[in-house]
Amino acid sequence: MTIHDSIPVLAGLPSGEPQPPESPIDPAALASLANAFFAALPSLPSPWPAGVQAPGNIAPAGSPLASPAGFGPSVPGTPIPPGLAPGANLIPASPTQPLSLAHRAPALLPHAASGNGLPDAVVSTVPAYEPRFGGAALGVPEAGAAGVSQEARDPASGASPFYFAGDNYGQPSPGGRDSVLGGTVVSDELAGLPFARPVPHSLDRPGALGAPAAPAGASYYFVDAVTLPSGYVTPANPAHHNAVPQAGGGRHPPFDVHALRRDFPVLQERVNGRQLVWLDNAATTQKPQSVIDRISYFYAHENSNIHRGAHELAARATDAYEGARERVRQFINAPDVNEVIFVRGTTEGINLVAKSWGGQHVGEGDEIIVSHLEHHANIVPWQQLAAAKGAKLRVIPVDDSGQVLLDEYRKLLGDRTKIVAVTQVSNALGTVVPVKEIVDLAHRAGALALVDGAQSVSHMRVDVQEIGADFFVFSGHKVFGPTGIGAVWARRDVFEDMPPWQGGGNMIADVTFEKTLFQPIPNKFEAGTGNIADAVGLGAAIDYVNRVGMENIARYEHELLAYGMQRLGAVKGVRLIGTASDKASVMSFVLAGHDTEEVGQALNKEGIAVRTGHHCAQPILRRFGVETTVRPSLAFYNTCEEIDRLVAVLRQLAGQRRL
Repeated sequence: MTIHDSIPVLAGLPSGEPQPPESPIDPAALASLANAFFAALPSLPSPWPAGVQAPGNIAPAGSPLASPAGFGPSVPGTPIPPGLAPGANLIPASPTQPLSLAHRAPALLPHAASGNGLPDAVVSTVPAYEPRFGGAALGVPEAGAAGVSQEARDPASGASPFYFAGDNYGQPSPGGRDSVLGGTVVSDELAGLPFARPVPHSLDRPGALGAPAAPAGASYYFVDAVTLPSGYVTPANPAHHNAVPQAGGGRHPPFDVHALRRDFPVLQERVNGRQLVWLDNAATTQKPQSVIDRISYFYAHENSNIHRGAHELAARATDAYEGARERVRQFINAPDVNEVIFVRGTTEGINLVAKSWGGQHVGEGDEIIVSHLEHHANIVPWQQLAAAKGAKLRVIPVDDSGQVLLDEYRKLLGDRTKIVAVTQVSNALGTVVPVKEIVDLAHRAGALALVDGAQSVSHMRVDVQEIGADFFVFSGHKVFGPTGIGAVWARRDVFEDMPPWQGGGNMIADVTFEKTLFQPIPNKFEAGTGNIADAVGLGAAIDYVNRVGMENIARYEHELLAYGMQRLGAVKGVRLIGTASDKASVMSFVLAGHDTEEVGQALNKEGIAVRTGHHCAQPILRRFGVETTVRPSLAFYNTCEEIDRLVAVLRQLAGQRRL
């Protein structure tokens, strides 16, 4: 077979058509040269004379494999120039030349453009084989061996355990949005596309995070038995969900804030020409790529309504949804997965308790206790209940640091106290409230207790059994999950004593025009089609937090908060609002001579996002004589360098203070 026979565009010519000219180099001689070259392994003596390099780039004149670059020694694909003595081009003029026949031939094969606009050829699929454009065209680092920094992060596996944790992922190009490489403009926009992600995190692998588990041993929610393509026959009757993947698991990797930051695409954004600094985490947290991908995977592969469909997608969606419920149960250490109710968020959860439990158990003259620290969501529903029932709302005061006064709280408790509702961490001041002691005192008085965990679940380990509360509520978007999803936990006996607060599908056992029978919990409180996809996303967010490790998060954030409070307190004209010794994440302040909105706008010009205003907590701000504050709030992906950028702007503003 001649070399032309290996080229598809020539090999298919009919026998009657003119054939291409024969190669000027005898094929047997060419084969002999190739065999000799490849036989010269490093451990064997070379068959070539000293100082002579093996001819790795011989191509016949006129061949499509010949180089377009011209003639000369060491030019890939160059034939032996006519007029020179045989062997003259075998003397090396540069370091060992790359073989060209192997990586030029595939470019001649028919191929189609791929999704990123590049031809689906070797140049894009195996960039290391072609020293021209390669990985730069893809816009992402190759997923190859672990680098030095990756091995330092995770010496056991030799690679970073975090999503998108390559050394260069998400870093802006030198000098701006685009860079020039080899004369070609490479756009940083490509870095945001899902190319070359590490195989261990692929959602397409069975059993991977976010992918449906293998059928063996699975528990589906089909009404009737169904045979899946794998041959697995689903159970005919709905059964208790025992096969959901366990949240987290495995050892925690070393905490590397810079590796973790690459897990969050939005942190690579630029605002007003500056790298984004996200210090508005008390309002909402950013989402890791694994959560974004999990939601996308749900809609691409699992989307269905849940519980009653006799088809595979209904089973996938149900298992994903109920798997998220199990993740929430483990995350807060609830004793029973059926005690977890999905709602839109903390606000809806508190309203559920106030309308259902409160509507049944609070009467005229009864008392409801909240603290001075509460978010409006833990004030307004109780005010509405008190107004409707003729009850009284009583308030636990705080000291000048922003901590609740337990002695004053004891005085408020009495025989008419029905429920105590308090936050675990203040969204306006960051105060960590001693909820366990507050719950214990409420129970001694014969009252129930609700804990608002919206601001605590992303900063500290939560154990509802240790706290002892009767209700615990939180929002998914505060813990790196999607918006529009949250959870209410309550003791089974408390939930079973409560009437449904909404009616409709999913929560009924039987309906006639005369009477309705309700499903047991949790369905009893989940009327209608729930936020299935975002519940699944919340489960993925919990998985992510568990992998990072809540103890790692708490330790790092404590050090970051101490640094930030010290740096802010040193700025002339800054007054810190909320200085309790036990504090988390929030650094509220006012700057003398400047409106809070003005400070927020100045920070935004530098790409720094903070919240200004009353933070839906007007009573506690008025306790400190202010209507609004500037509120930087922290998460584990923030850094000391970002706090320094914040302080630099404040110092500049302080120097321009109005008299």
